[in-house]
Amino acid sequence: MQTDEVLRGANVPLADIFARLTADVKARTHLPARDRSLAVLSAVMGCGGTDAFRTCLADALDEGLAPVAAREAVMQATAYLGMGRALPFAVAAAEIFAANGIEFLPDVPDTRARAERGEEMQVAIFGEGMRGFHASGDDLARPVNLLLSENCFGDYYVREGLSARERELVTFCLLAAQGGCEAQLAGHIAGNLRVGNDAAFLGEVILTVLPWIGYPRSLNALACVRSAKKS
Repeated sequence: MQTDEVLRGANVPLADIFARLTADVKARTHLPARDRSLAVLSAVMGCGGTDAFRTCLADALDEGLAPVAAREAVMQATAYLGMGRALPFAVAAAEIFAANGIEFLPDVPDTRARAERGEEMQVAIFGEGMRGFHASGDDLARPVNLLLSENCFGDYYVREGLSARERELVTFCLLAAQGGCEAQLAGHIAGNLRVGNDAAFLGEVILTVLPWIGYPRSLNALACVRSAKKS
């Protein structure tokens, strides 16, 4: 594991403690390898861990994560972190892909109107209540709601490489790792539940990313899942 090597190379006693923690977590969870890799990559981006991201991306590729899936997680992070925080991860991913000789096919353009295709995805994930969302809200909210449909869902969620279920997993981890996004996290927990990521699955996801995001944000995310489960 790349992280262990980094810690041991720095002669940090923390390596043994962290290795025990990650081994304990892996023994107590049963996520598919692809979901686990996507969760960890998204969590380290959400908490701003650029160095950790480099080691985790290298590990994920070694463990068989499709490069296109990793690329899409990085691209989607831009919508939830903003380019100000996402840029270092995009740069790091590009460098790692280049070092591994990974190239991508050109995108196939989606000719549908961005608001239309984005809202279709919102409805598919969150239900019919999202119909007309792009035109909803008062004078302050309406421009942002339109951009959510056009950009967040119409530019990112509709792309190939990740399923809607996987994209909601990525978003859940990005929000949980940031902290302070509990209102948005609650909404995306509802989306996760609708696309097949049930409460037990999300509990395993939180346990999986706990070593990377720490206990306070993990406990906050668990509280949000527990609240959604009761509702």
